Amino acid sequence: MSSLDALRARLATVYDLNKAASVLEWDQETYMPDGATEARAHQLTTLRSLSHEHFTDDETGALLERAEVATQGLEAQDPARALVRVAQRDYDRATKLPARLVAEFATATARAKHAWQAARADDDYAQFAPHLERVIALSVEKSDALGATVPEARYDILLDEYEPGMTAAEVAREFAELREGLVPLVEAIADAPHVDDAFLHAPFDEATQWAFGLEVAQAFGYDLAHGRQDRSAHPFSTTLAIDDVRITTRIDPDYFPSGFFGTLHETGHALYERGVSPSLARSPLASGTSLGMHESQSRLWENQVGRSRPFWQHWYPKLQDRFPAQLRAVPVDAYYRAINRVGPSFIRVEADEVTYNLHVMLRFEIERALIDGSLSVADVPAAWNAAMKDYLGVTPPTDREGCLQDIHWSIGLVGYFPTYTLGTLMSAQLFEAAQRDLGDLAAAFAEGTYLPLREWLRDQIHQHGRVYTATELLRHVCGTGLDAAPWLKYARAKYALIYDLAL
Repeated sequence: MSSLDALRARLATVYDLNKAASVLEWDQETYMPDGATEARAHQLTTLRSLSHEHFTDDETGALLERAEVATQGLEAQDPARALVRVAQRDYDRATKLPARLVAEFATATARAKHAWQAARADDDYAQFAPHLERVIALSVEKSDALGATVPEARYDILLDEYEPGMTAAEVAREFAELREGLVPLVEAIADAPHVDDAFLHAPFDEATQWAFGLEVAQAFGYDLAHGRQDRSAHPFSTTLAIDDVRITTRIDPDYFPSGFFGTLHETGHALYERGVSPSLARSPLASGTSLGMHESQSRLWENQVGRSRPFWQHWYPKLQDRFPAQLRAVPVDAYYRAINRVGPSFIRVEADEVTYNLHVMLRFEIERALIDGSLSVADVPAAWNAAMKDYLGVTPPTDREGCLQDIHWSIGLVGYFPTYTLGTLMSAQLFEAAQRDLGDLAAAFAEGTYLPLREWLRDQIHQHGRVYTATELLRHVCGTGLDAAPWLKYARAKYALIYDLAL
């Protein structure tokens, strides 16, 4: 067996162990009984520890050295060369983390996830606070183990795990540019006539919502032979293999957009993972290249497609047939304006396109402060509410609608939130490039046709997995790196029409 084949076999074992843990985590979020929390924490700790130990074993390092020599003559983006490069990056990070820390992190997050679910249900931040303290402490220890020498550097290291090469300073600069363009748009919309969305706040049968959302997901290309949708407290997607990518959503019986757009969002993630080339299966390359690029896919399908006027030209009559009492008397243009209504809201996943990024910005600032020590866990609710008032002009009436709404910190995803806005910006860049290559997609959407866009994304983005970095993909597909201008152009054009603005 060649050194490269031996490396692939070893990495496949690590992949399988991690995906077995993912199955348990998926079950924990969907069907696991409450009383199984401690047992599940032990099981996850065992699997994550075994994976870490196997991956960080000296034999992996030796195989990487030999595979590096064997692939030196290949092009940088040859999949074999990319496998060695990506695995080496992951190995360098993993070998800096003590096995004890990996085990403690797995145990702490399994417990924290359950505590968050209970705290959110009870609207009781105090239940969750000790667990968040533990997660933050372990995240700080993790960043220090990975090389942080001063508190200010810790967040960069955590962010790099999700968006390789990105720093907090770069994020802050992108956010400042975006905010500069957002403020005038938000102010202009605030001065415009109100858009009525009252008809969306009505009883919508949950089973009918569920079926309609899945019908659209399948039209996008989500294959139920290789996936499924379940309920969870917070919508998510999870990849158990390229051939097994699952999504969840939550249904609000009194507000249709919540569950529907949650399904579209997670479908975008799932299409990315299902589109990875089978040749990369059971390897570190078999995943999205960054969380920002991943989010670009979910936001693109949710917003550029699912909130577009042509999309509803096809689907709105079908939705009216399912909900005649709620929608039969509502014209499609009124419905389109309602689902794109801009206004301050408490819940990030239900926020409109324009204010959504403000939700992300405040989370970025809070978690950055938690990691550098300038904010205590005890002060998170107050800091959250103050930022909501400053950014959006509203104060959440409960912590359930405030700092307890997101699952991320409970499962250790500290440094993750900026990727939502980075992905939003990328989505506009990619959609602009798709229309450049495919022509105006409005006619296809109006006919309920999504194959050209899906296959373009699969060819340009999905199939490559982690072979290319997000920046490399953007430069190859769009001709430039991350750029806020296309999203601002898209938002101004769209909302100028909806709100009759002169921008």
